[in-house]
Amino acid sequence: MPKRVFITGIGIICAIGNNVNETLHSLLAEQSGIGEITLFKTVHKGVIPMAEVKLSTESLLEESGHGGNRSFTRTALLGMKAAREAMVSAGIHDVQQYKTGLVSATTVGGMERSEDFYASFLADPGKGRLINIVNHDCGDSTERIAVSLGISDFVTTISTACSSSVNALMLGANLIKTGQLDRVVVGGADSVTKFTLNGFNTLMILDKTGCHPFDENRAGLTLGEGAAFLVLESEDVVLKEQKKILAEVSGYGNANDAFHQTASSPDGAGAYLAMSKALKMSGLQPGEIDYINVHGTGTQNNDLSEGVAIERIFGDHVPPFSSTKGFTGHTLGAAGAVEAVISVLAIQNQVIFPNLGFTTPMKELQIQPINKLTNNVEIKNVLSNSFGFGGNNSTVILAGMGSDK
Repeated sequence: MPKRVFITGIGIICAIGNNVNETLHSLLAEQSGIGEITLFKTVHKGVIPMAEVKLSTESLLEESGHGGNRSFTRTALLGMKAAREAMVSAGIHDVQQYKTGLVSATTVGGMERSEDFYASFLADPGKGRLINIVNHDCGDSTERIAVSLGISDFVTTISTACSSSVNALMLGANLIKTGQLDRVVVGGADSVTKFTLNGFNTLMILDKTGCHPFDENRAGLTLGEGAAFLVLESEDVVLKEQKKILAEVSGYGNANDAFHQTASSPDGAGAYLAMSKALKMSGLQPGEIDYINVHGTGTQNNDLSEGVAIERIFGDHVPPFSSTKGFTGHTLGAAGAVEAVISVLAIQNQVIFPNLGFTTPMKELQIQPINKLTNNVEIKNVLSNSFGFGGNNSTVILAGMGSDK
C-alpha cells in the first residue's frame, strides 16, 4: 500500500515577505508586493511593474554567509533561504538521520549572471570568459541549495515552465510513496531578469497596471520572484518522530493538452485532466474541495481556459477560489510551491486570501473569485493549480488534518 505523505515544514521568500510569518502578515493585511522595478536598469522602469523580493542580492549573500562571493546566483540565494526555513520549520536537526532528497524547480536559473557577462563581453570581448557563466544552468541553484542543507541522497532539478515546482512536489511525494526516500525537500526558486521581462513583454502579456486575475478587464500578468520549499515526510517518520503535521499531500495530477507553445486550450482540456487526476488520487469528490488557489495569471487566455475547466469539473457548485498572484506576482518556476505554501497557510489559519485587483466578472464565466479576505471558514481540502507553457498542467490537493482524507 502506498505510503501517506505529510508536509511538516514550509519556507518562503517573495515580494510580500522574507519568511513565512511576514508573508502571512501581508496576506492577512491584503498588501500587494507589486511595485516599481529597482533590481536592474531597464527602459521599462516606471512603465511595467514587477513583484520583487525586498532584499538586494548583496543582502542575501551576507545573510547566507557568502558575502562578496558572486558565484552564487540570486535564484540560488532565494532558494537557499526558503529551503533553510522549511528545514527549521520541520524541526530537522540531523539531515543524515533519514534518507533525504531535494527536488528543486526553476525556469530562469542563473540567467542574471549571463546577462552581466553579456554586457561586459560587449564592452570588452577580451574579458569574456565562459567561467563567468558556469552558474547559468538550472541545476546550479539546486546543487547549491543541496550543499547548504547537507542533502546528498538524491538531488534533481525540474524545469517545466510555470508548473515546475508542483511537479517537484509530485516527484518528491512519489519518491516517498515508493519507499525510495523517507523525506524530500521540494519547491522552487526564480529571480526576475531582463530576459524574462523582455520575453514576456514581447509576448504582449504584461499588465502595465499590475495583474487583475479573473477580471473582465485583465490585460496580462505581473512578473514576480521568490522561492518556496516544503518538507515532505513519510508516515513512518512522522509517527516515529511525533512530528507536527501541517497538511497531507492528498492527491496530484499532471496532464498536457498539447495545444500551443504558450497558450492554453480554449476548452481547458489539460487543466481539466490535471484536476480530475488529482481528485481521483485523493479519493475526494469535487464537492469536498473547500478552496481553490487558481493559477490565475491575469492573461486573457489563461483565466478563461482555467475558468472553463473549473466550471466543467465543479458544475454549479464551484468552491470559493482566488488567485494570489496579485500579492506575489507570477514567480514562474517557483509559483506552484509559493502557492502550495499559501494553501497550507489557508488551511492552518482557516482563511481564504482575496483575489486582488478583481472588480468586474468575466462575461464568459458564471463564476467569480473571492475579492475580500474571508476569515473563520472551514477549510479541509485545498486544490491548487499551476499551468505552464507547452501545455504542462499540474494540480495538487492538500488536506488539513481535520479532514477525513
